Amino acid sequence: MSETALPKDDVQPVLDAPVETVSNPEPRRGNGLAIFALLVGAAGVAVGGWGIWQVRTLQASTQQQLGQLQALGDQAQSLKLNEQRLTARLEQLPAAEELEERRRLVAQLQGDQQRLNQRLETVLGASRKDWRLAEAEHLLRLASLRLSALQDISSAQALVQGADEILREQNDPGAFAAREQIAKTLAALRSTEQPDRTGLFLQLGALRDQVAELTELAPEFHERGDSLQRLTADGDGASHWVQWWEQISRYIRIDFDTDKNIRPLLAGQSLTQVRLALSLALEQAQWAALNGQAPVYTQALDEARDVLKGSFNLDNPQSKVMLEQLAELSKQPVTVATPDLATTLSVVQGYLERRNVNAEESVKPAVKAGAGTTPETSP
Repeated sequence: MSETALPKDDVQPVLDAPVETVSNPEPRRGNGLAIFALLVGAAGVAVGGWGIWQVRTLQASTQQQLGQLQALGDQAQSLKLNEQRLTARLEQLPAAEELEERRRLVAQLQGDQQRLNQRLETVLGASRKDWRLAEAEHLLRLASLRLSALQDISSAQALVQGADEILREQNDPGAFAAREQIAKTLAALRSTEQPDRTGLFLQLGALRDQVAELTELAPEFHERGDSLQRLTADGDGASHWVQWWEQISRYIRIDFDTDKNIRPLLAGQSLTQVRLALSLALEQAQWAALNGQAPVYTQALDEARDVLKGSFNLDNPQSKVMLEQLAELSKQPVTVATPDLATTLSVVQGYLERRNVNAEESVKPAVKAGAGTTPETSP
């Protein structure tokens, strides 16, 4: 113990000397350890973050796989339900023998339906032809009525032409006689001139409008008291005598031409009556022109001309022109000799009767054959 202990004075200088030489390496070693520790910590943090990211990625993948498994499960359930439905439907289907029997019945029904369709087309085809032929007969009847009642040649020609087209559509050699008679009728209608009744009606209407303008009657005395005024011009009461002469000259006329017929002057009411009589005569002529009444037409125009000659002055240009127009209109025909369609109608009716008889005779064998095959086809 005594040997190893050193005096304080001797040891103190020794401790002070090495402190200065050994103090530099210790801080360097501590810094390296700190840096190493930091690197190790950073690596650990990185490893921990990477691990957390891997865990989250695995969780997301797991969730996705769970969703896919759920969808697959739903699809499997739906497929299972569909399989059950198909199985139920298959169980409801009849057996193969029953299906074969049904197929045979359907084939038989289709065959029966085809035969019925053929018969129906045959019957309907004949019915359509009968309807068309009946229409041709009706057109001929209408044409005959138009000719006899109205003498309308244009309408009758169009109707007869329509009947001929219907017979041409039939393409039947038995209709030759009927078409020949219709051709003769058409030729007769084309050679007949249609009277212009509408034009006559309008011309007479224009003359009726001119009746109101016929104001000039038989010539009046136009002196108006001039001679008396010259005689009394210098005396008293001249104006009184002039007025009296103007009034009396309206009712009294002195005509020194004894070779002419002297007619009394008409008052205002008489003029209205004459105009009305002339207008009624022209209106009657219009009606006769439209209805083809030649005697009435001629008589009405004669009455109108008598009214013009008896009541109006023929020297008046209006009365003269109207009288000339009435004379021209009286020469226009309002009726024509129309051809008779009775023969044509009877020929067509005979053709229709023969055709119906032939059709009935041709249908009887088919009906008998159908009655014989009905028990065989019935199930």
